[in-house]
Amino acid sequence: MTDQEGLGEVLFEFSRVGNVMRVSALHVNSNTEVSMVAPGAAPQAALQAAMLQKLRYVLAKQKG
Repeated sequence: MTDQEGLGEVLFEFSRVGNVMRVSALHVNSNTEVSMVAPGAAPQAALQAAMLQKLRYVLAKQKG
């Protein structure tokens, strides 16, 4: 996906493993990746929003 609310290009990966969903987000500009495991029934839009929030947090920590 492109320009996720000012972050630039962010790629998402969703992998179902049994009853859970493994979600990863990659910030292309900084090559920073975050991931989490969530219930398999969780809506994809909610998982994407959570990953963007986590990615923003990690990027802010990297800046100082």
